[in-house]
Amino acid sequence: MRETISEGYKAAMKAGDKRRTATLRSINAAIKDKDIEARGQGRQALGEGEILALMQKMIKQREESLGIYEKAGREDLASVEREELAILNEFVPRGLSEAEVEAAILAAIAATGASGGKDMGKVIAALKAEYPGRIDFGKASARVKAALG
Repeated sequence: MRETISEGYKAAMKAGDKRRTATLRSINAAIKDKDIEARGQGRQALGEGEILALMQKMIKQREESLGIYEKAGREDLASVEREELAILNEFVPRGLSEAEVEAAILAAIAATGASGGKDMGKVIAALKAEYPGRIDFGKASARVKAALG
């Protein structure tokens, strides 16, 4: 993922695409900041899962800003956020549909042998391992709870 982003950044610079260049530059900067932070704690550079989590955080920030700008009637700023969201979404895996999430939850419950609310952590851990970055775990945890309850 790191190399894909770097290659995209180089291509955007060569093409003279200022918005894409700035967005990919901010992604690279965020990754480097986290790498430095990890080294300071004696850990390795970010792995794919951690980069994916960082990208999802950036997407969520853009979505929140977009909503605020649209409510305030700032279409100029909203269009910038939409462009950045489109660029960020190119580099993250496609999320699962509602039906796919439901099927994944049922499969994880069956695979872990979960039988009640006390096993919710095992099911969530299995989903995170199997579908990193493809499920909104904030919403999925409520579904897991309902399926187990």
